[in-house]
Amino acid sequence: MKYSVARSSIALCLMASLVILAGCGGGGTTPPLPAANTSLAMTSPIKHVIIVVQENRSLNTLFMNYPGAITSTTGQTITGDTVPLTQVNLEAGIDIGHSHLTYVSEYQNGRMDGFNTISFFNPSGGGPPRASGLYPYAYVNPAEVQPYWNMAQQYTLADEMFPTESSGSFTAHQDLIAGGDSLDANDTLVDFPSAIPWGCDAPKGTFTNLLHPDGTITFDGPFPCFSYRTIANSLDAAGVSWKYYAPQVNPNPALANIGGEIWSAFDAISAVRYGPDWAKNISSPETNVLSDIQNGNLAAVNWVIPSLADSDHSGSASNTGPSWVTSIVNTVGQSKYWDSTAIIVVWDDWGGWYDPVAPPQLDYVGLGFRVPMLVISPYAKHGYVDHHIYEFGSILKYVEDNFGLASIGTTDQRSTSIINAFDYTQVPKPFSIIHAQYSARQILSIPPSYQPPDEE
Repeated sequence: MKYSVARSSIALCLMASLVILAGCGGGGTTPPLPAANTSLAMTSPIKHVIIVVQENRSLNTLFMNYPGAITSTTGQTITGDTVPLTQVNLEAGIDIGHSHLTYVSEYQNGRMDGFNTISFFNPSGGGPPRASGLYPYAYVNPAEVQPYWNMAQQYTLADEMFPTESSGSFTAHQDLIAGGDSLDANDTLVDFPSAIPWGCDAPKGTFTNLLHPDGTITFDGPFPCFSYRTIANSLDAAGVSWKYYAPQVNPNPALANIGGEIWSAFDAISAVRYGPDWAKNISSPETNVLSDIQNGNLAAVNWVIPSLADSDHSGSASNTGPSWVTSIVNTVGQSKYWDSTAIIVVWDDWGGWYDPVAPPQLDYVGLGFRVPMLVISPYAKHGYVDHHIYEFGSILKYVEDNFGLASIGTTDQRSTSIINAFDYTQVPKPFSIIHAQYSARQILSIPPSYQPPDEE
């Protein structure tokens, strides 16, 4: 099956080598690593990086009216009307579509006025899709996300972080470990595989969707078990420890090490799934990160994926996401790791919600719509709004430079490192407790739902 998708003109042209992000998927051997550059790692006080991933919120939705950030209280519709944004609760509402087609419809060739043209499905799962109307033109009740604002006020908020791809969670999580998921010059993964789990553990016959340079999508991509290079190759080669924490979505304890099955991005990487890294570095449930910090077992580089309840996902019937992130920050802040740690909080995609800033178009897959990024560290700039243009490869570039790792050779090469959010010459900021509605103990007392934070 194949259909055409109208694409915007590309604002920036890149060398073809940057479009061919990661070699071939679904078999073959991983390309060799480029030579490592260790010179920048010698002066960094950061010995631990924690990448905390949340779900499906545009920057404008969570930080509307934040002082110094580029936000808007109104939005434009396809008919040219200006509409005020309405307030919604974090836990309420309906999951808006956030596929590549949703992106194209909302983007409208850079006009950012198509957010009232999309549809969403009934929450019960029955019936035809319904028109969204003005529903995506909204912002979250600031009282519910006050911990995020407090973190921004004390540390750094980046207000021009764009996901590498104009797609949803599956590709975003690949970008956060690999900087991209192109299989060759003409085929890039888009949206999500046809069945779950999203990776090497998927049922036989599972296929992926592919986006092509002409804007078409085909539903004939390979089984979601790939051989492209990820930052795990660079970390392992340099002997730098890492861990990936993900929720458990199967109540069977024997499957706990799958890391939530569809929510370990490394489940789609054959060398990790079938190699020694799987048992050593994939940890489930995600709350293990708190005990590892408290017990002095924090790895150098860490990813933390939320459960559905703690994910900020609309329609989750839970508002514990900000408290979950706060529990991680407070646990680090009260541990021996504070003086040597950078916590990066980022949302994997925009979730369909309105944002006024048109993303730069670097290639045929993106960039996607803006999401927030918080940088929390004793060396993060105090109360700073960072206006540098970032993408997910910017986080990987920072990790590579900080630990003297070899480049993955994907979007990390073109990206601006998030080093701009730090000042290593400043007096390290002592930690102050971040207050949230729920304590870490309350968060840990909530029984697991075994539901993934997103299925799109």
